[in-house]
Amino acid sequence: MPGARVARVIVDTPLPQLDRLFDYAIPERLLDEAAPGVRVTVPLRTAGRLATGYIVDLADHAEFDGTLSKIESVVSAARVLTPEIADLARRVADRSAGSASDVLRLAIPPRMVRVEKAWLAAEHDAEPPQVAPVVARGYRDDAPGRAVDESRRIALDAVPRQARLHAGTWVGAWAVTLAELAARCVASGRSAIIAVPDYRDLDQLQATLGDLLPDDLVARMDAAQPNQDRYRAFLRCLEPAPRVIIGNRSAVYAPAHRLGMIAIWDDSDPLHGEPLAPYAHARDVALVRAEQSGCALVLAGHTRSVEAQRLVEVGWLTSVSPDPAIVPRVVVTAAQADDGTSSRVPGGAWRAAKEGLASGPVLVQVARPGYAPVLACARCGQAARCERCDGPLGLGSAGAAPSCRWCGAIAAHWSCSDCRATTVRLVTRGSARTAEELGRAFPGVRVVVSDGERRVTAVDGRPALIVATRGAEPVAEGGYRAVLLLDGDRMLARESLSVGDDCLRWWSNAAALAALGSPVVLVGVAGPLAHALATWKQPEYAAAQLADRRTLRFPPAVRVATLTGTPKAVTDAVSSLSAGTFIDVLGPTPVESVRGPKQASVASDAVRAIVRFEYAHGAAVAAALRSAIIRSATKARRPRGDRGYRPPPTLRVRFDDPEIS
Repeated sequence: MPGARVARVIVDTPLPQLDRLFDYAIPERLLDEAAPGVRVTVPLRTAGRLATGYIVDLADHAEFDGTLSKIESVVSAARVLTPEIADLARRVADRSAGSASDVLRLAIPPRMVRVEKAWLAAEHDAEPPQVAPVVARGYRDDAPGRAVDESRRIALDAVPRQARLHAGTWVGAWAVTLAELAARCVASGRSAIIAVPDYRDLDQLQATLGDLLPDDLVARMDAAQPNQDRYRAFLRCLEPAPRVIIGNRSAVYAPAHRLGMIAIWDDSDPLHGEPLAPYAHARDVALVRAEQSGCALVLAGHTRSVEAQRLVEVGWLTSVSPDPAIVPRVVVTAAQADDGTSSRVPGGAWRAAKEGLASGPVLVQVARPGYAPVLACARCGQAARCERCDGPLGLGSAGAAPSCRWCGAIAAHWSCSDCRATTVRLVTRGSARTAEELGRAFPGVRVVVSDGERRVTAVDGRPALIVATRGAEPVAEGGYRAVLLLDGDRMLARESLSVGDDCLRWWSNAAALAALGSPVVLVGVAGPLAHALATWKQPEYAAAQLADRRTLRFPPAVRVATLTGTPKAVTDAVSSLSAGTFIDVLGPTPVESVRGPKQASVASDAVRAIVRFEYAHGAAVAAALRSAIIRSATKARRPRGDRGYRPPPTLRVRFDDPEIS
């Protein structure tokens, strides 16, 4: 705004009471530099120092009647905060009872001076690229191909097979589908954002896009990138030209020229959940942004999340499924044994592995990495825990004595706290132990281990046994000739509301790696989960889960907010809720001791309450709890004269916590 003398600034501060726009006077020397979106430094009395922030808007007159403080400096001419992202940050913060500045820390990477100067000095071409339109394949109709049309929103059940790129690389067919949709979006002059859980998915997606688009039309926003590369990709997203933006959960905040589509791959993967305040899930941010911009939205996966199923049933998403003729051939077998016998892998699974090894690689999925990470009492089955810190006991290698996996203490004289027995047994073998056993059973066959410590993203088509933990399965050339899914009952033993959904997702993703017609053997699981996998009807399982949760009033049938803090802060926050805006309040109850590294994050006297409410009342509940957070923060005064002191929070609020149990 030419001649504007007032800048409206959002300040980067952890204080919730300062989550608003502040008016600052623009000094004469900065009139030409102060522009919406640039970084600035401003005086902030509550902090007793200069604070950083972003200019959101310019105005001729201030809303404040007093004398305005002046902007201290304009950090850079780069307009890193676009109006769309500023509005998105505000909407996400309001939905989650958080601060917009917290959202912007996730959306805008740290500044890299050299990268920024080089970008500012370069000329940026705003002409739309010439890209041939493409249409996704492998579905019963062309609905995915229409996904980039205005306001098209779909829940996409991905084709469970592998595809070979022109360069000879093998990737999941899901990557081809999403890349084709993104390429079609760019061909229409609009940008696309695709968020995936981890680097394995990113590598497949980037390789696929390399077959369809020039490299300069793809920007990778990866949390594992060096800061310079990530900031360079972010700056490219600011350019007035359409491109495909791929990355992890924070990619949903990326600036995009004429956004045409947001796609989330495997939206129920916990890696899409944000561990930092305001804890907004990538799926929820995508929903807010799709509503804000009117762009298309695609929630894709080999399994349908319960959250996506709810959106389908309320009519917000349209369901699209693959051709049933190309689903995996799943075989369900008897339960495995707990002892060291070979019945852990039943006869049918052994035969499938042996036959598969005659022509190519065989995948064996296990629950955990390591040698034998989980031990239990040999008499009563109670989990064996350390007598010093209550951590889980495990074995580091063959012949080693049990030791604590947290503090490392040797459990030389361990006894069960329930039955006082002194012997332990293996409950779950890790990837290394399984590889050792299979190596003895199939002498001369190559054995490859892929887990958190050994990163293997792809294997060739030669015969080999690939032992992988859930989520770490490599892509095989031509697909696996057999897939064995072990430890199913161990995976289901985890205490979580979403344990069934997670297991079905792990198994489905592994099954999708099989070559067309090759057997997928699920060991030791029966009931609705096994039926859903065997018939490849995951949406029906999601629908049944949603129906059960409606009856019990569990998420996502309703929304929840967890309140953690001092007893008074939690009680006051609950009291601030207006009658009729919530269903009920569970608690407050004492917070159980948090084991492991998170122990210090919860006060010893902390309590927790869970508020359940309908989606229609989300804004009212969020506003009330945000006010409670501000009141709690303003009461925690720092000592006089100690400007560097930051009082600990007495109230923490998290909406839609996936692990409320």
